[in-house]
Amino acid sequence: MSVDTVATAPPRTPSPPRRRRSRARSREERVWGTLRVVTIVVLALVTIVPFLYMLVLSVRPIAEVLLDPGRLWVSPSEFTADTYREVLTSVDDGGQGFLQYMGNSALVATVTVIVTLVASILGAYAVSRLAFRGRGASGALFLVVYLFPPILLAIPLFVLFSQLSLRGNLLALAIVYVAQTVPVAIYMLRNYFATIPVSLEEAALIDGCTRFGVIRRISLPLSMPSLIATGLYVFMIAWNEFLFALLFLVERRDNWTVSLGLSRLSGSIEVPTTVLMAGSVVLTVPIIALFFLAERMLVEGLTSGAEKG
Repeated sequence: MSVDTVATAPPRTPSPPRRRRSRARSREERVWGTLRVVTIVVLALVTIVPFLYMLVLSVRPIAEVLLDPGRLWVSPSEFTADTYREVLTSVDDGGQGFLQYMGNSALVATVTVIVTLVASILGAYAVSRLAFRGRGASGALFLVVYLFPPILLAIPLFVLFSQLSLRGNLLALAIVYVAQTVPVAIYMLRNYFATIPVSLEEAALIDGCTRFGVIRRISLPLSMPSLIATGLYVFMIAWNEFLFALLFLVERRDNWTVSLGLSRLSGSIEVPTTVLMAGSVVLTVPIIALFFLAERMLVEGLTSGAEKG
């Protein structure tokens, strides 16, 4: 009895052009991978080293800093927290009063974020969903305000709030920040609302929801990542703003914001550099912490906005 054997064909080797393309692709991937790593390292160093140097200066005695200003580390024997104690202590007790300034900044920034989001949510939804004359050009009109430098708005606002006796008032400063941030917040949210399927909102309207019910139950949960990002952006603007804070609050030191207090430190020759660095750290750390907190919430918002069947 004979057994038929099936001859197996030898494996095919890639043709020379295909082999060359494979080598070129792998070489390109290695080059781009190396460039990506180098870019990340350079950007990390550019971002981290200045903040690290500022942090080191803030916990070193001024005498040691004058002897060796370029050192990027601090020994345990010279570590001191007196600079932060001086920065956070109230002015009546001989400090710089930054704890009160931070409270003022947090109050103004929080009010600005809340009012801006409420106004921009309604405005962005109207621009992205409702039909009206001039809807196509509305996006450009919202950004026209940023073509004008803030100094042009500062003089009429200063005169207006002086006549209304609102100079030195934190509420007046929050109103100015809201007027500044609402246009860009509407522009940011409008683009996100446009990505939400219209069929979801139409189904809710058919089920009996009002337009405000659709916004509350459909649009807002799905747009949570964009709301958090926009709120963080508005908060940073209100926290770091200096020009209008200087114009409206310079006469009331008890209502100063943290950026105004830091400018006083930098403009005084009696304040040591270490105290100035401590004030800069106090100004920066809340924003960094808020950013990392918002980053985690952004990821949660992306997963919680999914449509369930």
